[in-house]
Amino acid sequence: MTTGRPLPHDSAREHVTGEARYIDDLPTPAGCLHLAFGLSPEAHGVILSMDLSDVRAAPGVVLALSADDLARPADTSPSAHDEPLLSTGTVHYHGQPMFLVAATSHRAARRAAGRAWVEIEPHLPLVSIDEALAAESYFGGGPVTWTRGDVDAALAEAHKVIEGTIEIGGQEHFYLEGQVALALPGEAGEMVVHSSTQHPTEIQHKVADALGLPMNMVRVETRRMGGGFGGKESQGNALAIACAIVAARTGRPCKMRYDRDDDMVITGKRHDFRIAYRAGITAAGKITGIDFTHYVRAGWSQDLTLPVADRAMLHADNAYFIPAMRIESHRLRTNTASATAFRGFGGPQGMLGIERVMDHIAHEVGQDPLAIRRKNFYAKTKIQETHYGQPVSAFVLPDMVKRLVDSSMYEERRDDIAAWNKKSEVLKRGIALTPVKFGISFTLTHLNQAGALVNVYTDGSIGLNHGGTEMGQGLHRKVAQVAANTFGLGIEAVRITATDTSKVPNTSATAASSGSDLNGMAVRAACDEIKTRMTRFLTQTHGVRARQVAFRDGEVHVGGLKLSFAEAVQACYQGRISLSAAGYYRTPGVEWDRAEGRGHPFYYFAYGAAVTEVVLDTLTGEYRLLRADILHDVGQSLNPALDLGQIEGAYVQGVGWLTTEELVWDKKGRLATHAPSTYKIPAASDIPPVFNVDLWGEPNAADTIYRSKAVGEPPFMLGISALMALSDAVAACGKHYPALDAPATPERVHWAVKKVRQ
Repeated sequence: MTTGRPLPHDSAREHVTGEARYIDDLPTPAGCLHLAFGLSPEAHGVILSMDLSDVRAAPGVVLALSADDLARPADTSPSAHDEPLLSTGTVHYHGQPMFLVAATSHRAARRAAGRAWVEIEPHLPLVSIDEALAAESYFGGGPVTWTRGDVDAALAEAHKVIEGTIEIGGQEHFYLEGQVALALPGEAGEMVVHSSTQHPTEIQHKVADALGLPMNMVRVETRRMGGGFGGKESQGNALAIACAIVAARTGRPCKMRYDRDDDMVITGKRHDFRIAYRAGITAAGKITGIDFTHYVRAGWSQDLTLPVADRAMLHADNAYFIPAMRIESHRLRTNTASATAFRGFGGPQGMLGIERVMDHIAHEVGQDPLAIRRKNFYAKTKIQETHYGQPVSAFVLPDMVKRLVDSSMYEERRDDIAAWNKKSEVLKRGIALTPVKFGISFTLTHLNQAGALVNVYTDGSIGLNHGGTEMGQGLHRKVAQVAANTFGLGIEAVRITATDTSKVPNTSATAASSGSDLNGMAVRAACDEIKTRMTRFLTQTHGVRARQVAFRDGEVHVGGLKLSFAEAVQACYQGRISLSAAGYYRTPGVEWDRAEGRGHPFYYFAYGAAVTEVVLDTLTGEYRLLRADILHDVGQSLNPALDLGQIEGAYVQGVGWLTTEELVWDKKGRLATHAPSTYKIPAASDIPPVFNVDLWGEPNAADTIYRSKAVGEPPFMLGISALMALSDAVAACGKHYPALDAPATPERVHWAVKKVRQ
C-alpha cells in the first residue's frame, strides 16, 4: 500500500534547496509592469479630492487609476459585493486602496504611490467592539440567536450560576510568501493569472467579472503557496483583479506583490471575539444550562464573517453535552481591515469560550479542571445531539483522554506541580489538558464537492490534476499516494501538475480541512474509472474473469500472466481504450439550515487532546512552555509524517494566537503591530523542549478516503491547553479566578497575577 506510509512532502527537496518556484520566482516576460496601491491614511472619511498628476509624472510610471478610471465596477468581495477594488469616495479603514499605480519596477510603483495629493474629510472611526455596539453597527441587521432547551429555567434552578467574560484577540496569518499575482494577457482578450490563492475558481470568477469576460476566457494557475492559513482564501482577489485590469488595458504582463508592512495593513485577520457567559451547574460541577453572547469584530466589509460567526456558534459546545444552551451572536461592523478566514474559521473562538467556562467551574467547585471536563463529555455509550441537532456518534474522546492521561503522567505531574507551587514564591507552574471536537465539512453545503483529472500515459506514468491547492500542507503528496495506491504503483509514477481552472473547473476553496477528503475521493473515482476500463479490456482479450485481474507492485496480473503496468497500458492504448478520466465526489449526508441553526452540517468530527505544562515568573509575567503531550485523531492516516507535521505546526500556531500574537489598533484605527518587529509569532525558542505527539490511529467511522480524517484545522485548537495551563499557574498565586484574556502576553499575565493576589 502506498497510502499510510510516511513519505516526504512532494516538494521537500525543492523547499530545502530553494528550487521550489513561487510566483515571485517566475521569470517575468519582457515589458512586465509592477503594481502598487495608494492606501488611505485615514480609517474613516470622505475623499474630497484626489490629484494623481504627480503620481503619473513619477519616473517609470505607465498609468495610475482611480475608481473613476475603471471601465467596469471591480468587486473583490467573496460574499456580499461590498468591497470595491478602489475606494469609490469613502474610505472605511486605514490602508484601504484608493488608487492603483503601474510602473516599470516594484520600487518605482511604491515610490510613485506616495506622491498623490489626497484630501480626506475624516470621520470618527468605529474601532472597538464597544464603539460598534454603541453605534448599533451590524452585519445582517442585528444579532443571531440559536437556542436549545429552556435556558432561563436551567439557570434559575441551578445549584450555582457562574458568569464571566473573555476577550479573544485576532491573529495575523503571517504566511511566509506574501500576497502576489501575475497576469499575462493573451489573444482575443484571454487572461492567464498566476495567483497565490487557496481559491483559484474565485479568482477566475472575480477577474472575469472585472473584465466583462466569460469565465472560459480566464485561466488561473496555482502551483504552490508559501503558506495560506485562510489568509489566501479571499485576500488575493484584489491583486489578481488589479493585475488583470492593467494587463487588459496595456496589453502587457502585470505583477503585484505586497511588501510585508502593506500586507499586514491591507489584509484581513482572524476575527476578534468577546464572549460573555452565564452557566448553571450542579453541586458536582455538571452544566445544566448556559447562555453565551458572542461579540464579533468583523471589520469594514462582510467578507466571510457570517459563516465564521456561525462556525463559532457551532463549536460553542466543543466536547460537552449541554442540555440547555442559548447563543446570541453579534456581527459588528468596524473601521478596521475586514476580518477573514483563518485556520479553524471561527471554531477556535467558539471552542475557547466553553473551555474558559470549564476552567471557571473547576475553580469555583475546587476540582481538577480535567474532572469537570470529563463529567460534561458527550456520552460514549449512547448517541446525544449537539445544540444544532447533529448526533454525536463514534465519540472517542473518553478513551483518548484516558490514554493521554496515562502516557503524559498527567496525574503524577499535577501532584508534583501542586507541591512545587506551595514551596515556590516567585516561579509558579501550571498544567492543563483540553480536548477538541471539530466538525469537518463546509457549512455552505454546495461547497462540499470536488473534481479531478487523471491521465495515464503509454509509458505507465500518471499525470493528475485536482481542484485543491498546495500551501505546504502536503495535499499533493497525499492525493498522489491515493492515485498510486489505486493502480498498485510506487509514488514515483505519479506527477501532480499545478492547480488549473482550465483542467478542473468550479472548484471549492482549499479550506475547511476538506482538501484530502474531497480531492482524494475525486482522484480515486477517476483512477477507478480508468482501472475498470483497463480491467474490462484485459479480461476480454485474455479470456479471464475480472477477479483474476490484479494491480499490485507495479504490475498487472491477468490470470497467470504477469505484465508490467506500462505493458498493460500499452495494450489498452493499442486496443483504443481511453486512459483519461475525470473524477467527481460530493460529500454525502450534509445539510444545514443556518437561519434556524439546525441540521447536519458536518460529515464527521475529528478529535484530539493536549496536555501543556508551563512555568511563569510572577514578578514579570514572563513564562515558558515546558512540555506538551498531544494525542490526535487522524483516522487511518494517509501519511503519518505529514499528519505529525500538521499537528505540531497547528499546535504552535494555536499557542501563538493565545500567547504572543497581539494585534493593536490605535484610537484612529491604525494598526500599530504591522511588522515582524512589533508582532511576535512563535519562534524555535518558544517550542516546549519536551514535545510528544502521537496519533490515535483508529479508522474513521465515516466513509472517507481510506478511512482517514482531516488534519488541517482540528489540531490548531490543541493550543488552548497552553492558555489554560497559564491560567492554572496564575490561579496558584491567589484565591481569585484569573479570568485570563487572550493573547496572554507577559503584561496580561502579570496583571492577572496582581489581580488574584488582591
